[in-house]
Amino acid sequence: MTTRRLTVAQALVEFLGHQYTERDGRRHRLITACWGIFGHGNVAGLGQALLESGPDTLPYLQGRNEQAMVHAAVGYARQRDRLSAQAVTTSIGPGATNLVTGAALATINHLPVLLLPGDTFATRPADPVLQQLEVPYAGDVSVNDALRPVSRYFDRVVRPEALIPAALQAMRVLADPVDTGAVTLALPQDVQAEAFDWPEEFFADRVWHVRRPAPDTAALAHAVHEIRAAHRPLIVAGGGIHHSEAEEALHALVDTTGMPVASTQAGKGSLRHDHPADVGGIGHTGTAVADDLARTADLVIGVGTRYTDFTTASNTLFAEPGVRFVNLNIAAFDAHKLSATALVADARAGLEALTQALAGHRVAESYEAEYRAGKERWERLVDAAYAAEDATVRPSQTQVLGALDAVVGDADIVINAAGSLPGDLHKLWRARSRRQYHLEYGYSCMGYEIPAAIGARLAAPDRPVWALVGDGTYLMMPTEIVTAVQEGVNINVVLVQNHGYASIGGLSEQTGGERFGTAYRFRAADGTYTGDPLPVDLAANAASLGMEVIRAESVAGLREALAAARASDRPTCVYVETETADTVPGAPGAQAWWDVPVAQTATRPAAVQARKDYDRQAAGRRRHL
Repeated sequence: MTTRRLTVAQALVEFLGHQYTERDGRRHRLITACWGIFGHGNVAGLGQALLESGPDTLPYLQGRNEQAMVHAAVGYARQRDRLSAQAVTTSIGPGATNLVTGAALATINHLPVLLLPGDTFATRPADPVLQQLEVPYAGDVSVNDALRPVSRYFDRVVRPEALIPAALQAMRVLADPVDTGAVTLALPQDVQAEAFDWPEEFFADRVWHVRRPAPDTAALAHAVHEIRAAHRPLIVAGGGIHHSEAEEALHALVDTTGMPVASTQAGKGSLRHDHPADVGGIGHTGTAVADDLARTADLVIGVGTRYTDFTTASNTLFAEPGVRFVNLNIAAFDAHKLSATALVADARAGLEALTQALAGHRVAESYEAEYRAGKERWERLVDAAYAAEDATVRPSQTQVLGALDAVVGDADIVINAAGSLPGDLHKLWRARSRRQYHLEYGYSCMGYEIPAAIGARLAAPDRPVWALVGDGTYLMMPTEIVTAVQEGVNINVVLVQNHGYASIGGLSEQTGGERFGTAYRFRAADGTYTGDPLPVDLAANAASLGMEVIRAESVAGLREALAAARASDRPTCVYVETETADTVPGAPGAQAWWDVPVAQTATRPAAVQARKDYDRQAAGRRRHL
């Protein structure tokens, strides 16, 4: 047997350089780069290995925050349809625990990322070492164990030869469309540097086939029977359509049958916004037409969706007494939700099979006319929310979106995750192409947007990328602006200043919390944060990190700033303070409920009234059996 003598870290880097995925006859590098921040737990192991192997084997990307590096890698993987991913290496201790939030985001959203945290000595020459967690009841526990529940696969490589099965299992999970998510290989710092004679076969090119399983024949026949029998079917498009590159297959099914399509946050853009059957977002942040159709649907066809509470309006939305479900999902866990007829299959393969089996079937003309009329009514509301009669005044948040809508083209990518923007975007944004609408709403993680924009731009360097952030999100994680500047990754950041947590402020008001603790203001005499706004200058902060910054003082100025940012060849921030008065245009209110429990007993009138409203809405919850 031919062998090669390398350290564990060197062997891992070499191995990663030879891993590929393949789907539909197209091959992709599985791990295309490694993000890293070095400390004593990885600098002499993976750091040295990356240096020695060189960028042709595995390019290195320098980050500023470990959580942000995971977000960047996740943004990259999402834009690459999960066929390529990136690795992230950290030291032991706080560097490793900073990975946990990003890992949870990746796993919840079924997006691949390889985490390579350093770990404490396997040989224990000194105990404890710097940054080691001592656990009196277990000598084999480290802070990296915090990554176990948020990883789809976890292993600690305590011997050189253990890397071979661990690395192979890691690649299997990363490439699997059902199991994928965060994968963690914890690497003790002494093991990283230990030499071993590796079989050359370990470093051979290895291709991981990404399967497209077709639906079971009997299940397909049952689903087709259900669809043909339905009078008011509604398709719910989830993120699985994008992951499977199934947009054209959905288009073909809809053109054949006339069934309307409502989209989750992850599925928005499955049809172009101007397709007659696209009725927009569904659920708590959905459109009136989509939610009205959902309430009266006798059959709901979920494609690649997990049916989160925002989609189902906390199980109050699908209100028709006899409503049934057909779920097409590659994951059996999701396909069987809501007591559905389960089509466990790839989204594209399943949609193509349905289209073929439903040849000659179409919904009633009256149903098509109904939802098309509803779509037209909603489009007029979007126009009103975007409109600005006086371009000399400060814009509202929806007018910011309207100005951006007028600037972007089909190729642009719009990224957001948290705050009040996701709701406005889900209701109002007119998605023009697949993967334009990049909303991370599985974990809705503040701080995701800027690093994810870097990842998306690395994945699609020919597409303009916009990170939409509020002041709360910006303050969570502006650090990767430095990375964008350093690497010359041309992203655009739209920084919306509204002096606090606008989304949670509104939710607090609805649930009897009276916006307590949600504004960024000085303390008032009564001890609450209701004084003057804080004298912060986030535009100056962005400029200090190296960005070109354009301040927009009015609607007209915002339009000019956005156009200039899109034309710029360097990372650019458009800073705008929005008008929040009730007199300015805003997004239509929530069209469906969301279950956020309210205090059962309280003395303040706002909470008492909120509980009455809560009990009234909660009475509509149901189990779909």
